[in-house]
Amino acid sequence: MNETDFRIFSPEDAEEILGIYAPYIEKTAITFEYTVPSVKEFRERIVKTLKKYPYIKAVREGRIIGYAYTGTFKDRAAYDWSVETSIYLAMGERGNGVGTRLYEILEALSKAQNVLNMNACITYPKDGEDQYVSMASPQFHKALGYSHVGRFHDSGYKFGTWYDMIWMEKMLGQHTSDPAPFTPFPELSSEALRSAGISLF
Repeated sequence: MNETDFRIFSPEDAEEILGIYAPYIEKTAITFEYTVPSVKEFRERIVKTLKKYPYIKAVREGRIIGYAYTGTFKDRAAYDWSVETSIYLAMGERGNGVGTRLYEILEALSKAQNVLNMNACITYPKDGEDQYVSMASPQFHKALGYSHVGRFHDSGYKFGTWYDMIWMEKMLGQHTSDPAPFTPFPELSSEALRSAGISLF
């Protein structure tokens, strides 16, 4: 496999990254979004995320092949130490380790931000796998140390089917009575980024 670099999103990437995300909207129930957003809207979402959280891309031979990010779990100060994770790979890129590496880097960056709880919201096929949803995501998260902590029934309707939704979580550290304050992503040092596996040049 050719070398893959992991970098921070830049606004110029929005159209290419949207090209990865769009098939998940149009052909799967992995996301419950119905309509592909415009490039402008998608760019604005990412720029908003980067004000507090990491948004990283995997690049091979000049082409983005996947991306991952964290975001707000709940918009209250007491939830600062919890984040929600998301990951999308270009079709055909599963099973080559890129997704695992994206999550490893995301976890390292989250630790540098003093995040303690990683939470994943995952579509779950209640009657078994179908053409729109498989068990790949729950299995992926379990392999990376996430635990199943909750299931909500008939939570999303897409392609004429009701789907369940599960939450999985992973703890990154100890929950003390005096946790270190959350550090917004833009305030992380270059050394912290390099240590996490981000290519800066």
